[in-house]
Amino acid sequence: MLDPELLERITARRAEPDELEETPAKQLTEVRAERDELAVAERVLERMTGQLAEERASAAPMPGQVAGRAVMLIPHREPGVAEDSLPWDYQRIIAAVRQASGPVMAREVGEVVGVDVSVRSKLEPLRSKLVRLVDRGWLRTLPDGRFITRL
Repeated sequence: MLDPELLERITARRAEPDELEETPAKQLTEVRAERDELAVAERVLERMTGQLAEERASAAPMPGQVAGRAVMLIPHREPGVAEDSLPWDYQRIIAAVRQASGPVMAREVGEVVGVDVSVRSKLEPLRSKLVRLVDRGWLRTLPDGRFITRL
């Protein structure tokens, strides 16, 4: 005759490996699902990156060559040349000048576009961009050095 206590211990001991087997199976299912989700995310990211690159390439001004180096050209303002043909930072500068209640100094433009105006070496490149926009006809400068938009 079988000992009931021993039979009970064997049954309990058999349940332990069954439980241990379920845990890795669950983990494997979860890992596979996450891997599939990541593969989909990667494909979406690749597609969106390609679309963004195409959009930027079609919207960006064509670079020119100066002394063998590629430079971004700021087109002259003329009929048929839209403001969005300018690089993004130049568009922000024009928008800042336009939003002002009147003529503005480079420092005021810098405060709007996020340049640290307390540091001269950071303000001078902005001033250079403003002058370049004046030279190309996008902005005007007054005798006192303030900038305004063209009508």
